[in-house]
Amino acid sequence: MIAWFTRNHVAANLLMIAIFITGFFSLNTKVPLEVFPSIEFDVVNITVTMRGASPGDMEQGVAVVIEQAIDDLEGIDRIVNRSVEGRVTFYVDVDSDYDAKELLADIKNRVDGISNLPVAADRPVISLTKRRSEVISVTVTGDVSETEIRQVAGKVRDDLLQLPEVSQVELDGVRNYEVAIEISQQKLKEYGLTLSRVAEIIASDSADLSAGNLKTRGNDVLLISRGQAYSQTDFGNIAIKSSESAGVLYLKDIATVRDGFEETALRTRFDGKPAAMIDVYRIGQESAISVADAVKEYLEQQQGQMPEGIQLSYWDDDSEVVKKRLNTLLENAAQGGVLVLALLALFLRPAIAFWVFIGIPVSFMGAFVFLPFLGVSLNIVSLFGFILVLGIVVDDAIVTGENIYRHARNGSSGLHAAIHGTQEVAVPVTFGVLTTVVAFLPLAFIEGHRGAMFLQIPAVVIPVLLLSLVESKFVLPAHLKNMRLRSDRKSGVFERFQTRFADGFESAILKYYRPALKLALKYRYTVLAGAIGLMVILISLLSTGWMKFTFFPKVPSETARVTLTMPAGTAFEVTDRYVLHITEQARKLQEKYSDSDTGISVIRHIFSTTGGPGGSSETGRVRFEITPAEER
Repeated sequence: MIAWFTRNHVAANLLMIAIFITGFFSLNTKVPLEVFPSIEFDVVNITVTMRGASPGDMEQGVAVVIEQAIDDLEGIDRIVNRSVEGRVTFYVDVDSDYDAKELLADIKNRVDGISNLPVAADRPVISLTKRRSEVISVTVTGDVSETEIRQVAGKVRDDLLQLPEVSQVELDGVRNYEVAIEISQQKLKEYGLTLSRVAEIIASDSADLSAGNLKTRGNDVLLISRGQAYSQTDFGNIAIKSSESAGVLYLKDIATVRDGFEETALRTRFDGKPAAMIDVYRIGQESAISVADAVKEYLEQQQGQMPEGIQLSYWDDDSEVVKKRLNTLLENAAQGGVLVLALLALFLRPAIAFWVFIGIPVSFMGAFVFLPFLGVSLNIVSLFGFILVLGIVVDDAIVTGENIYRHARNGSSGLHAAIHGTQEVAVPVTFGVLTTVVAFLPLAFIEGHRGAMFLQIPAVVIPVLLLSLVESKFVLPAHLKNMRLRSDRKSGVFERFQTRFADGFESAILKYYRPALKLALKYRYTVLAGAIGLMVILISLLSTGWMKFTFFPKVPSETARVTLTMPAGTAFEVTDRYVLHITEQARKLQEKYSDSDTGISVIRHIFSTTGGPGGSSETGRVRFEITPAEER
């Protein structure tokens, strides 16, 4: 096959072009660009809320009951639950040998069959964990009422959903709308009513009822009685009681009806002002960079159209991380390409250097064909795999090109040198690549959530290496067979310098390296003992703690986080006062680390929330967005 492709350079070129085009097509249509890889976690979530309940009540009355109901099910690897004020959350890890959806159904049946949960507890919500890829968050801020911020945030959310690049958004940091109806005991006694009776009347009167359909000769007319109440006025006009003497008694006559928000302990601020957040997600084949750019463009257009006192901004733009990794990859590719071209041009020939370098983009593009089948996207982990393999991918092409050049210098014709030079090193080069493949292969078999993350690296490195092997055996020789060696009489300044440099390097090899190699071969057991001794020293440095070990390196972050947890039962306003105190200290730091000329601070934005899910009033969080490490 090597000889056939070398003789038929058209076939070799078609192979190279086919690899490049199919990879480019796959990259643009089938390989999504995201921040972190989308990983399906085999975890079943169970959430139960009970407003006003303490963590102890949630633990004893809900958590223990549910755990006893499901702990004997087959397929459960581990159960973790967390009880906070008004809420308990279960995380049930599914064993790798069991189907998560089947276990979900079993857990749902068991939980639905529980009869001794507290009456005030809401119905348990059971689902499989799905990791969504958040790209960017939009902030709506202003010193205005909560209602105004909520209304503007809702409009911004609807506008974002109309963008072609955006498919999924979610309001965050806001309370849900609620119509509150309050009736005093005195009013109920005065009109001979009970609270349950009033609730029944409201439920029956506030509803849309289907009345069937009316058949005509032309078509069917669907009939519906619309009575669902949505506002304070609608509920207030519901008739509760009527008599000939007193007339109609409406709900507004006996109750206080308020149109507002749920009584949830939640308050959000952005740079010290009340705020609402709209989280924007990437799904399917959407590009994180395209989604973020579309959102930023929308914000620029809408900034001047907002009501007075309300500003739009964005926060936590994860697409910047992807851009930095892409820039790192492109910069490394450019630098590596220049180094490969320069070094090969000095040692061999510029033509060889060029065709060896061409193998890098061809191998990379070929790898994109396999990524969709392996379930891998372009993300910061897989991009690291491309950066990692960048220095390895040209090794086999360099060895092949150098051997072809050696045959040509020894007087062989271009075709003979290309065929025999490639065949001569085909076996060692192939096994050299395969040993590297085998070295990366174990990363693909790590179990658990981290294993799915590590899979991204071998799923990139291995296809790139195998494609580089194909390129160096079937494409490179067809290009190098036309290489011509210049005579000394026709050589220019660079050719003469290149000849002297290469000859000098070979002379240094013969003078220093070859004698050292002969000596090492002669006293091979001494060399082996020295290598073993060095390995023992390194192992002892690691085992005794002189050389530190960490699973993930500590790198400078672009976000500082503060989490505040007050004693259970702490009033919401007390917790909020401490959150404001932390925020104020952050603002002082923001002023301290500001450039006196530009006014730009190292701390860009300060985001804080008080309260949490289920009405928890004793928690608070503050986050500071900081400039990147290379800038601050």
